[in-house]
Amino acid sequence: MANMELNQPTPTSPATQHSLLTADDLAKQPNDGTRYELVKGVLQKMPPAGFAHGIYAAEIGSRLNVHVKAHQLGYVCGAETGFKIAQNPDTVRAPDAAFVCQSSIEQQGIVRGYWEGAPDLAIEVISPNDTYAEVAEKVDEWLTAGCAMVWVINPRRETVEVYRANADFVLLHGTDTLDGGDVVEGFQCRVQDIFA
Repeated sequence: MANMELNQPTPTSPATQHSLLTADDLAKQPNDGTRYELVKGVLQKMPPAGFAHGIYAAEIGSRLNVHVKAHQLGYVCGAETGFKIAQNPDTVRAPDAAFVCQSSIEQQGIVRGYWEGAPDLAIEVISPNDTYAEVAEKVDEWLTAGCAMVWVINPRRETVEVYRANADFVLLHGTDTLDGGDVVEGFQCRVQDIFA
């Protein structure tokens, strides 16, 4: 009993390593339809996204996928794809869509488990219950983990924010063109088309 009490986090002390979960623990969660992410060893339940959220995520993901496949640039992944972006403690995040370039695929292959590291492009669609602070934290995690570019799609404002490491973010809206730059070469679409 005393040993169990030593392993329990207290309000005044950080959680011990014994109470933190790993990416392997996350993979063993029951397949009951609940989606989880692992953030610094702590399991976070992710409620299903709303209908509009799903439409916007599918719209940008499908446009990106058509371009990537046509030019054999790599692979586009859907929202259930886990990326292990930190270790000890482990963090496994699942963006709403992601792109991994062909050279990265050639190094790691098509893995059955979580992808080790960040995608080249992570796409986050802001949900009605997301706070801007939570979204900013995810963007920071992606960039810190080595993501070359992050797109944040904001359905409330019908905008896209483009983030890159060591660069100011760019805010796009309306007829502005969202492009893949040197990350997804040749990809372009008008922002308003994502929300049409």
